[in-house]
Amino acid sequence: MKHPNRESHKLVGQTAAAGFQIGVRRTFPLSPEKVWSFLTSPEGTQLWLGTVPSLAFNEGEIFASEEGISGELRVVKPLKQLRLKWGKENWMKPSTLQIRLLSSHPDRTTISFHQENLDHPNTREQMKLHWESVLSAIWQNTSTVNDEEEMGKDE
Repeated sequence: MKHPNRESHKLVGQTAAAGFQIGVRRTFPLSPEKVWSFLTSPEGTQLWLGTVPSLAFNEGEIFASEEGISGELRVVKPLKQLRLKWGKENWMKPSTLQIRLLSSHPDRTTISFHQENLDHPNTREQMKLHWESVLSAIWQNTSTVNDEEEMGKDE
């Protein structure tokens, strides 16, 4: 039991065994199929991996982007989850990144980015801002698709 007068020395996002972690998520008015299709398309991949040669999204596949992001796909569960080693060229060791698609409705999907094994609270904060920016970019890129589909329904 924790003593009420003792301060915790644990920092926000710090884990006992996996360094620092961050999680961000956003819900989109799209089916898991549409979200998966976008995330694994060249346009979608550009947003979260950078400029990489076309990926087949197979477990064990290695990637390196022109922007200095590299890693390896570890788990690929279509329409559900990607788990990969993900690191920047100046990092001492890669992190673990999980992208999950969460949906209990056919036309609504939450994209969750969870990254662990980050080395420092500053890295955690940088990655929090990065993944929030990625989710905003995904929103911008997919909301035009939604608008076009809605317009087509009225015609």
